Amino acid sequence: MIRDDLNDQIFRTSLEKDNAIIQKIKECNKLGQPLLVFTSSINKSEHYSNLLEKEKIKHIVLNAKNHEKEAEIIANAGKTNSVIITTSISGRGVDIKLGGQDQSEKEDVKKRGGLFVIGTERMESRRVDNQARGRSGRQGDEGSSIFFVSLEDDLMRLFGSETMNSMLEKLGLKDGESIDHPWINKAIERAQQKVEARNFDIRKTLIKFDNVLNDQRHVIFEQRKNVIDEKEKENYSDIFLEEVLENLKRQKILYEKSPNSKEFPNALKQILGKSITDDELGGILNSDLEGMEKTIKDKFINNRKERNNLLGIDQGKEIEKRILVQIIDQNWKSHIQYLEQLRQVIGLRSYGQRDPLVEYKKEAFLLFENLLGKLKTDLVTMLLNLKIIEKKENDNSENKIKENLTSIAKSKVGRNQPCPCGSGKKYKYCCGSL
Repeated sequence: MIRDDLNDQIFRTSLEKDNAIIQKIKECNKLGQPLLVFTSSINKSEHYSNLLEKEKIKHIVLNAKNHEKEAEIIANAGKTNSVIITTSISGRGVDIKLGGQDQSEKEDVKKRGGLFVIGTERMESRRVDNQARGRSGRQGDEGSSIFFVSLEDDLMRLFGSETMNSMLEKLGLKDGESIDHPWINKAIERAQQKVEARNFDIRKTLIKFDNVLNDQRHVIFEQRKNVIDEKEKENYSDIFLEEVLENLKRQKILYEKSPNSKEFPNALKQILGKSITDDELGGILNSDLEGMEKTIKDKFINNRKERNNLLGIDQGKEIEKRILVQIIDQNWKSHIQYLEQLRQVIGLRSYGQRDPLVEYKKEAFLLFENLLGKLKTDLVTMLLNLKIIEKKENDNSENKIKENLTSIAKSKVGRNQPCPCGSGKKYKYCCGSL
């Protein structure tokens, strides 16, 4: 591999850097050397395209906006006087052949120095920079690469060494001057290492947050699968009913100690809904634990018997299964949204000297417990209030409407005459429009 990786050229301002890049492109283009100019974004690629248009230098822009022409552009990227402005879209898996696809100008391009890669700035990852350099000097061909950097670039502004800034100030660089030294390359690589380490920590933390959600996902989807595959669907309903009753018993014990509390009456109203009257509700509030349990169980069993008598036992079980699956899906969607909102704000706990990940696990566990409790309560509530209504035969009113429409169709009514149906509209705007 024959490739000359030149030292980075560092400038004080972006304007000085842009002028140096354009000047370098003009020099290489005058020699007929093919150029591949790498930018960090689409906006940057269009920015340098505008600068070259002002200098009347023919070029092609390759980015995500015209990626459909990528093969054609790359095929001709190695020809003489070729200038390609691109993004990282051309940084991996792109093999630029000197002289074009047919390699008719290969020897001529070699004499001119081969492909010259210009980086308009250092990327956040060294891997991306190395991939950009690797477009030249492939398979033993000649090639060169260079990067232009300014202190106003995002990488240098956020992660660059303060020592570099102070050194440039002491040197007293004039406008347009640059520094070309291996030490500069090492300083920039250290800045890239800082960014890579930061991004790695971010990805590592995100994986830990995602693992919390994945653990909960395995539990809820395993339960959902068991519901779908289970033959005796009533088992889940009966189990959930027992757990809901146990929770109501605990609330009732507290209610007897504090009769003015509204927690137990509200919970009872929410579960029983319209299936119970106010008198029955008052009776449950004044009854003992066994009486409350018997009343709710009897309503639950009676509702199930009514459904089974109308639909059959198998169809009744299928309805309970579908209701439970639907409740799981709806509540799980809401749970995911809650966890996403929690993850966005949990970082603020760090101001209180708390680990955001530990706090997230605690809060997520509490939310998951509430989810499981809500699944049970929603199913019992739905089955207590579910009523199956028989579909009635077509009533007389529908038959009368059909008869009236038939008589109107048989009678000879002018289109501009009042409609016989009595609507007050013209026949053509009423029944005549049918």
